[in-house]
Amino acid sequence: MSMNASTAPRLMVPALSGLYEALAPYSYSFMRFWVGAIMVPHGYVKLFNGGITNTAGVLAKAGFEPSFAWAYLVSGVEFFAAIFVAIGFLTRPAALLLAIELFVITFVFQWGNGYFWTGRGYEYALLWACLYLAIAVRGGDRLSVDRALGREI
Repeated sequence: MSMNASTAPRLMVPALSGLYEALAPYSYSFMRFWVGAIMVPHGYVKLFNGGITNTAGVLAKAGFEPSFAWAYLVSGVEFFAAIFVAIGFLTRPAALLLAIELFVITFVFQWGNGYFWTGRGYEYALLWACLYLAIAVRGGDRLSVDRALGREI
């Protein structure tokens, strides 16, 4: 169902309609870039700033063995797949890897803490998992390397 003038919501500030119409085509690309870019430092610290040992320890306590292999995998996903999501390259598989990781974080590591993030709850990781899952479904879209190449998985 398409929206026409009779079904579109009326703006409280009609003068902003031109701005909204001009920016709307870029909103998904903007969101996709930042959802990817915000994750990159998490992987960087683990891969290049001594975080692998701590990550491997956390994973070992949860039963993920061999823990160092898992730590490198998780760190690589957080760094490389997040860059791919940000630039829109191999967007769907990269976002799916990140969604899987964040769902594991949600249900294996944080579920027992309850809902509130301030108490180390699960909703923040769940939000990120859902964002990555939505990106995996939608793909790179308008401003992406996938679109520039004319191919998408």
